[in-house]
Amino acid sequence: MTATVLGIIGGSGIYDIPMDNARWERASSPWGEPSDELRRGEIDGMPVVFLPRHGRGHVQSPTTINYRANIDVMKRAGVTDLYSLSAVGSLKEELPPGTFVLVDQFIDRTFAREKSFFGAGCVGHVPFSHPVSPVLQDVAEKALAAEGIAHARGGTYVVMEGPQFSTLAESRLYRSWGASVIGMTNMPEAKLAREAEISYCTIAMVTDYDSWHEDHGSVDVSKVMAVMKANSGNAARLVAHIARAFPRQHPPCPAGSDRALDFAIMTAPERRDPALLKKLEAVAGRVL
Repeated sequence: MTATVLGIIGGSGIYDIPMDNARWERASSPWGEPSDELRRGEIDGMPVVFLPRHGRGHVQSPTTINYRANIDVMKRAGVTDLYSLSAVGSLKEELPPGTFVLVDQFIDRTFAREKSFFGAGCVGHVPFSHPVSPVLQDVAEKALAAEGIAHARGGTYVVMEGPQFSTLAESRLYRSWGASVIGMTNMPEAKLAREAEISYCTIAMVTDYDSWHEDHGSVDVSKVMAVMKANSGNAARLVAHIARAFPRQHPPCPAGSDRALDFAIMTAPERRDPALLKKLEAVAGRVL
């Protein structure tokens, strides 16, 4: 069995979380600079590694975030189970601002980001039909209920490139697909976590109704910030509860995230690029 190290990636409005013995530590990656230093500490004895996705002070846009470096440093820090806290817009009337949504599917509409650790010299294809760990969702769902936070389990998260919000036509299109929420950051983050064999779960925190809702109109940053402030307080309570309740030994992932690389590497050993293999040591060392 592997001891659990809980990872938390904080989205817009979440740049730190309360922990015991907390300290910021610089982390380096062969994939470039991560969004910020890692915040390491414990919650009720559980080792926790926190990374603000946009950096302290919100300096990284959804497109400029180095997702590969972020996941790589989490892997190097020993993270086994990763929760992604993300501000999103709602595409459904029944998911009002303030609701926390445990999505289980994604639609990737991004186009300007590096989406894989693999490439020329070492080709890899991981299974991704079920991108979220049910075990992590179970723990989060119970914690949300215990904390009295409005929530819903299940749904699809549309990930757009940004940084602009949706047009009305786009918002209506995504609603016609049956999607639940829309945001800008969980792709390629979730894909890279799967390549790194880290169990992953999104906690999507609704801040607005995107642009489709006739009574709410266009997305207004000032209104989003107000809801985000309330969400961040709930998120801190939620993370603390999850850390207290989470199994101290890493639970096997029913979605196969912790064995995702078993049959993923396609390139013959003698044709693999040594330079790329060196960069892959942390995320794919188990199979390489």
